[in-house]
Amino acid sequence: MITVDKKDGLSLKISHIVDESKQQTLEMFLFVPGELGLSPDILKESDFYYNSISSHRTYFSNQNHLPLVHSRLAQRGRLSSEQYRLSLSLYAYQYALALEKSSADLTKDDQEEITIEEFEEVISLALDILKRLRRSVPYEDQLKRYYANIDNYLSWYTEQKFLSLVAHLPRSKSNANIRNRLIEICEKEHNYRIDKSYNSQKARADLTRMSNKMRLSRRLIEYPIVLKEKTSAMGNNVKRMVKGSATAFVMLFVSLMIIQARGLLGEITVSFIFAISFIYAIREIFKDDLRDALWRWIQKGKPKWRKVYSDPTSGKQIGRKIEWLEYQSFSNLAKDVQSIRKRRVSQREEVILHYKSQTKMAITKFMSGYEQTRESMNVDLRPLSRLMEKGSQKIYLLNEGQVSKEAVEKRHLINLVIKETTDDKNVELYRWKIIVNRSKIVDIEQIFPKA
Repeated sequence: MITVDKKDGLSLKISHIVDESKQQTLEMFLFVPGELGLSPDILKESDFYYNSISSHRTYFSNQNHLPLVHSRLAQRGRLSSEQYRLSLSLYAYQYALALEKSSADLTKDDQEEITIEEFEEVISLALDILKRLRRSVPYEDQLKRYYANIDNYLSWYTEQKFLSLVAHLPRSKSNANIRNRLIEICEKEHNYRIDKSYNSQKARADLTRMSNKMRLSRRLIEYPIVLKEKTSAMGNNVKRMVKGSATAFVMLFVSLMIIQARGLLGEITVSFIFAISFIYAIREIFKDDLRDALWRWIQKGKPKWRKVYSDPTSGKQIGRKIEWLEYQSFSNLAKDVQSIRKRRVSQREEVILHYKSQTKMAITKFMSGYEQTRESMNVDLRPLSRLMEKGSQKIYLLNEGQVSKEAVEKRHLINLVIKETTDDKNVELYRWKIIVNRSKIVDIEQIFPKA
C-alpha cells in the first residue's frame, strides 16, 4: 500500500511498506505540464535527485502488541535491552505517525464531511495506546529512563495534536462536547507530566526550550529504528574512462590537423600559428560536448546511485537499493503506465520525470521479530514552482446585468503515477492528481485506485 500526502507546503510525502517480499521495484512518474518549460537544460536529473528527493527507511511491524510483549520479556530478563529499546521506539514511532495522519485528516478544509464519531474514534485509539504503554513499565533503571523519555514525548505530542484539533474545530454548539473532551484530555496529559516530574518548571515555562527538548526526544525514538544509509554515485570509474577516451579522440583529431597544417604551410609562420590556434579552439569547443554526449549515451537506462542500509544497533548491512532518475518520452513508457495516464491531445507537451528504485533487503539479518520496513520519501516541488508565473488571472462575471472582475490564482496540474512490483511479479499501479500553485500544494486527489 502506497500513500501520498502533503508535507511542508510544496513537499510530497510518499510512504510505502515493504512486506515480507525480499525485493521490490518502485517507479514514480511525474507528468509536468509542458507550459512550465521544464527540460534537462533547466533542471538536471542529478540536481533534482540531490536537492529534491530525500528518504529514510525504518523497521515496521503491524503487530501493535509486540512492544508490550517485549516489555514483559525484558522485565523477566529474557530480552536484551537493545531489543526492548527497538520495540518500544517502534511502538512510539508508529503511534506518532498514525496520530499525525489522523489529525491531518481531521483538519482538512472540508470540515463539513467530518463527523463527531471520527473525532471520538481518534481519541479512543490514542488513549488506548497510551494506556497500554503505561501498563508495562520496565524494572531496570536504565530501561526505565528510556521509557520515561518516550512516555514524556508521546504525552506532549498527543497534547499538541489534540490542541491543534481544538484550534481547527469549527465553533458551533454541535462541536462543544468534543471540544471540551479534547481540552480535558490535554489538561490531564499536562498534569500527568507534572506528576511524573518529566520536565522542570523552567523548561515548562520556556516554549522554545520545551520544543527543542521534544525534538531531541523524537530523534531518540527514531534512532534505533531508522536504518542507516550510505549513498554513492555509480559509474565513477566508467565516467573517468569516458573522459579519457573523449580527450584521446579529440587529441588524435587535433594531432592529425596539425600534421596536415604543417604539410600545407611548411615552416612555422604567422599563418601556421593562426591555424594551430584555430585547431585548438575547435578542440576546446568539442571536447566537453563529445564527453557529455558519450556519457549520456552510456548512462541511458543504467542506475545512477546506490544506497546501502545497515542496522543502527548492530551495524550489519541488511539491504541495498539502486536508483535511476531520467527524463522520458511518453512513447517509451510501459503500456500499463500509458493506459493509467490516459494521454490526450492537450497533454502531448507534458515532460515526464521518471524515478525508479530496486530494493533488496536481507530479512534474516533484521532485528528479531521484524520482517517489514517502511520507507518515507519526500519529493520537494519547489524547483518546479519556480518555473510558474507570478500573479493571478482576471476573470469577468456577469451577474444580473452587472459585470464584476475577480482575481483567480494560477494553478497547475501535475499527475503522479507510481508502479510497484514485488519479487513475485505482482504489480500495483496508483495515480494522483496534484494541484499546485507557486506557493503550496493546493490539493491531492487519488484517481486510481479510488480511495
